[in-house]
Amino acid sequence: MTGRVPSIACIGVIGKHNNPLHISLFPAEERAPLEFQFLLSSCLDIFEARLPHKTADQDFGLLQAVDERLAMYGWLTNTGVKLVIVVDMEGRLATERDSKTSTAVGLRDADLKPAFKALQTAYIMLLRNPFYSPDEHSPLVANQEQRVGSTQITSKKFIQEVKRIGEAWAPGVMNI
Repeated sequence: MTGRVPSIACIGVIGKHNNPLHISLFPAEERAPLEFQFLLSSCLDIFEARLPHKTADQDFGLLQAVDERLAMYGWLTNTGVKLVIVVDMEGRLATERDSKTSTAVGLRDADLKPAFKALQTAYIMLLRNPFYSPDEHSPLVANQEQRVGSTQITSKKFIQEVKRIGEAWAPGVMNI
């Protein structure tokens, strides 16, 4: 097969104070980290603009189409943490499995729900860890305590799970 199918280019976890908690790139060696940090920051205004009009649904759907290739989708947790997935519409070469599951061009918002639910579950599992304190990753607390260092998530288990989700997702996949 010579066609290409969408794949996840970046997964970002953004804290309730709009600070980046985690950014994963897929494949990392082919992506520019600074470019994706900028893209993730650019979607924060969209979250803020849509928030007053949001019902109980956590799925923000398509946040913005960056260009003909990249599109950003968003999800908001109950704790105010934002999950963002950047999809590369020409991400990888199609396989036999891809030709059986997706024949349509483009993505529906529902195509990303399994990935967002898996990310939310991974974040919940991180919060259930008694050694993880979400307040330690808040820039407000770090500034008050005059701590120096990163406010990023460093849990190896969480990082591995995000990597697994990013690599396992494909359009039409219902369980990740």
